[in-house]
Amino acid sequence: MKNHVSKKTYQDQQPPKKPESQGMNAYVKYSALGFQMLAVMGLGVYAGLKLDEYFELSFPVFLVSLSSISMIAAIFFAIKGLPKE
Repeated sequence: MKNHVSKKTYQDQQPPKKPESQGMNAYVKYSALGFQMLAVMGLGVYAGLKLDEYFELSFPVFLVSLSSISMIAAIFFAIKGLPKE
């Protein structure tokens, strides 16, 4: 009779994941999502300020409109980036 030795794969050699590391992964994912939202809104505000300076308007039309649009876009990207559970 031959001894049947199964080959262990790389995944079999890895220790099981600890619950702490799974919580850390969620923390990293959601903090990255927050930074993405901050970047989108910051870009909208910056573009609005620069356009208002360029056109020298009495009321900051571009600042208000681009800030609002960037906030809506940031919320949209955040909802789209959330996991579907």
